[in-house]
Formats: sequence, C-alpha cells, structure tokens
Amino acid sequence: MKHPRSRPAAWLLLAFIIFATVCPISVRPHDYLPVEVDRALAFFLMTGAFVVAYPNRWLSVTPMCIAGAFGIEALQFLSETRHPELADAMVKAVGAALGASLGIAFNAVRRRALGWRQTAPSPAAESAIASLVILKIISRVLK
Repeated sequence: MKHPRSRPAAWLLLAFIIFATVCPISVRPHDYLPVEVDRALAFFLMTGAFVVAYPNRWLSVTPMCIAGAFGIEALQFLSETRHPELADAMVKAVGAALGASLGIAFNAVRRRALGWRQTAPSPAAESAIASLVILKIISRVLK
C-alpha cells in the first residue's frame, strides 16, 4: 500500500529541486540553512518521499535518485549564472542515500504496524540491508 500523498509530494519535490538547481542564481529560493545542509535536505526529503511512494521499488528508486543528484547538478551547465560542482553532487547523493534509508525504515515499520506481511524481516534488518545496498551504490559511483 502506498502512502496517499507521497507520490505527488515526491514529484513536486523533484520539480522544485530541478527548478532551484537550474534557475538563475538571482531567482533561486533563499533560506537560512547552510548550503550543504540545504542541498542534502532537499534530496533527503525527495528520495524519502519516492521510497515511501513506491515501497516495492525502493531498490530501483534509490540508485535513480542518487544518480539524479549528479544529473541534476549537470543541468547547471545550461545556466550561465550557475556552476556545477562534483562536491555539490556528492552532498546531494549522500542526502538521497540517507533519505532512502529513512524511507525504507518507515515502510518497514508501517508494514509491520499494519500487519501486511507476517514473514517480513524486522525493520532493523530491512534498514541494514538497504544501507548496505546504498553504500555499495555510492562506492561504485565514487570509483
């Protein structure tokens, strides 16, 4: 079962992130967070929303969001006022990985609370497996 508002939220977050990344710097939304926290938090929330929206597809959603961090950063080449940085993409990728871990843990707890699968592994086991998969993906990206 999907969380009812997570699909629109995930897609709206993705659209907002693309807008904030590609738009001219003068139009970019401003906040009071440090830039690295801002970048990581955006991808954390977006990936978490996608994992919750597509609970049975977390294994494909997670690498897409991590790869999307690099792809969206590369879109800055389209804007004259922006400059893409590998370090910025890495911060976004880490935020995406952490968001996926939280989304997977949320889905596991929700599944257990609603009694969806009696044979489901514990939320801790699912989170541990997800974290190992995410770390493997990040290590391959860094090579």
